Amino acid sequence: MILQRYIGISVAKGWLLVLLVLGAVFGLISFTQELDHTELNYNALQVARYTLLTLPNQLVGLAPVIALLGSIVALANLDRYNELTIISCTGFPPSKLIAALALPTALLMVGLWICMEWVTPQMQQAAEQERKLLRDGNQGWIPGGGVWSTDGRRYIHLGKMSEENVPGNISLYEFDESGELVRAVWAVTANVDKDRRWLFQKAKEKFLVDGVFATRWYPELEIENLWSSDELPTLTLRGDSMNLSVLHSYIQYLARNGQPADKYLNAFWQRLLMPLTVSAMVLLAMSISASISPGRDRSFGINIGIGAVLGILFYLGTQIIFSLGQLLQLNILLIALLPTLVVLTCALFLLRRMRW
Repeated sequence: MILQRYIGISVAKGWLLVLLVLGAVFGLISFTQELDHTELNYNALQVARYTLLTLPNQLVGLAPVIALLGSIVALANLDRYNELTIISCTGFPPSKLIAALALPTALLMVGLWICMEWVTPQMQQAAEQERKLLRDGNQGWIPGGGVWSTDGRRYIHLGKMSEENVPGNISLYEFDESGELVRAVWAVTANVDKDRRWLFQKAKEKFLVDGVFATRWYPELEIENLWSSDELPTLTLRGDSMNLSVLHSYIQYLARNGQPADKYLNAFWQRLLMPLTVSAMVLLAMSISASISPGRDRSFGINIGIGAVLGILFYLGTQIIFSLGQLLQLNILLIALLPTLVVLTCALFLLRRMRW
């Protein structure tokens, strides 16, 4: 029990060390990149605050790599001073080594889940909102030229979104079955209710009458079956700044309106499977670092190098698999699960061959 606790604490320290190192590296990179966008009201101090608020979200995305590298660092350090050799000679079985890693891994999984659902999305949203206000004032321009949505033959564009989630700079285009434009509406702002009714303010409408467009102005114009007031906040959020429940609701909304949701579905499944991926990474690290064989001569630095290469390969492999999966139109769950299955298969294969 004492040995198990000692190994578990050592691995947890390894995770913390890698977390601090990667946090410093990625924090410095983000801070440097964001400095290029400083303006009168958005100074270096505000950039530092933005970096600190968004950094946890980046580190959560790197959790599998942190688990892999941290475990390798910890176990390789034990091996460096022959502690693993001594532990093995006492008759400590591999099953107990796995058990020693199980508790800290379970705690890491729980902590990761709490961060993904209740901590990092809120911090990311607060950072993005604060930066938008500092750089754009109260104008509320939506980054990337605004957002588009479609509802059958209607297309709507929002150019602005206020802090109170009031849409602005609105354009709506309606087409007939042959694809010809038959109606266009522009409005300064709109009041939105939960029943998907929009009351356009200061609206201008162009509509087709006998092949000619007529124009009409309205102080208020009601349009039905658009976004509800509950769905509006999600429109300006990135996928990585939504918690799982909000992300799931947004995916359902996209599906109802026939819009592509693969990117968000992949993000949803990757985050849902994150605890399993972290567990697989810890097993892989153990199979790499804790394998003791006569005559083995592998330095601490080489173990760290192997871990770094595997972490990079996992990150790049995940991106490649997603791109290929979209190209081949594979099931999104399979695409998200495949990197984890590959890691888990490799870990189990190496564990079977591990000489302890």
